[in-house]
Amino acid sequence: MRILVTGVTGYIGSNLVPQLLDDGHDVSVLVRDPQQLEFFEWVSKIKIFVGDARNKDAVDAALNEVEVAYYLIHSMRGSSNSFHHDDIKAAESFGQSAASNSVCIIFLGALGNPDSLLTSHLKSRHATGKALAKFSADVIELRAGPVVGAGSLPFEMVRYLTERVPIMICPRWVFTQVQPIGLGDALEYLVSSLNISQQGHQVIEIGGSEVLSYGEMMTGYAKERGLKRAMIRVPVLTPRLSSYWVHWVTPLKASFARPLVEGLRSEVVLRSKDSQQIFPRINPLGYRDSVRIALQDLNPDKLNYNPLARSKFSKSVQRGMIVETRKVEVNATVEEIFQAFCSLGGSSGWYLNWGWRLRGFIDRIFGGIGLRKGRPDGMLSVGDAVDFWRVQSIERNSRLLLRAEMKVPGNAWLEFRVIANGETNTLVQQSYFAPKGSFGIIYWYALLPIHRIVFDGLAKRVAYLASRKHRSLT
Repeated sequence: MRILVTGVTGYIGSNLVPQLLDDGHDVSVLVRDPQQLEFFEWVSKIKIFVGDARNKDAVDAALNEVEVAYYLIHSMRGSSNSFHHDDIKAAESFGQSAASNSVCIIFLGALGNPDSLLTSHLKSRHATGKALAKFSADVIELRAGPVVGAGSLPFEMVRYLTERVPIMICPRWVFTQVQPIGLGDALEYLVSSLNISQQGHQVIEIGGSEVLSYGEMMTGYAKERGLKRAMIRVPVLTPRLSSYWVHWVTPLKASFARPLVEGLRSEVVLRSKDSQQIFPRINPLGYRDSVRIALQDLNPDKLNYNPLARSKFSKSVQRGMIVETRKVEVNATVEEIFQAFCSLGGSSGWYLNWGWRLRGFIDRIFGGIGLRKGRPDGMLSVGDAVDFWRVQSIERNSRLLLRAEMKVPGNAWLEFRVIANGETNTLVQQSYFAPKGSFGIIYWYALLPIHRIVFDGLAKRVAYLASRKHRSLT
């Protein structure tokens, strides 16, 4: 089937495209900035149209000869009025073009009882569905609650609040009833909607198998992570103040947190069970099962590396992991840089070797493996031990990922990449730390000054080893 996907750089869209491709569909996408697609592995398998959903000519070109279009555009920046206006304007323009091209639209909206006092965020989502159908386009509107998956904003808010705050101050919205849905189930509903023969505007409510409060979502997450958490109810804490609180204790910006928090003032649960008759083969998972699957993505291999970042040093928090990136331009070949970082450890050492030995001694005191002072001769392979690291992934002349086996309050990895640029190539060194609980956060920031010295020096040492090898051969 010929399919167009919008909102493809967002969370749902970026996960939907590879599933559609795996199912054998012919996929095209509409984006404003095609550079944002360059680090997705599937980019070479799709057709890219550049344009804004509010531009009728751009939308008409993208919809030409497709049968179905997924509308996954959702503005989250700015004030409530601004993102509502942007959503409605884009939806009306897209829906008009879809109607004139006889294209069916599949739209992922939000649960919420339209007869109750909905928040402005939920009203906006419902109004977007109506705007898509305004010009008589055929629209399948799937209304869902919070999506549980690594990278989903509602799930990341649960993750960071639960991980970082052992005693949580909980306003009333924390105890509002919601019906979360796992990412895999949401994608299955979206893909299965392709089989619906649709005329007009049909609303289908979808959700997981459990109705919970947001507080129960946090305690459920805590149990999956082996954390103990306490909650204290407070009578007054407005959505605006709550969004600032979320921004202060998590990496989420207040501009994103506010519409999320505001939306949680309204119950978002299924009122209709029509989805069971329409999709009889889908059996949604329970919340903790979905959390368990989401936590499997707490791994650098699940992140998309973005080669477009230009700065020599950057720090970010991605899907529960603190990521530090260092880049060094090296006058050496790709092979020489790869051999340099693959030679680390054992008798070759690292950088500030006395510091690594001290870290190994402390690890032994606390029952860890310590610094084994060993590595295999020759080229590394997956599973090899390198001092207190283990090779998790290796790609010849490209990448080495090491997983720490020392005792830390969480999980840690060290990754090296080489990016070919021509005469001078780029060494990329990334350290990842997934802290477990508040102690993990304290551990990371307590050692941050030492980590900066060690990892800055380590990147320079690898560059020096590669350059020295290059000079010896020229």
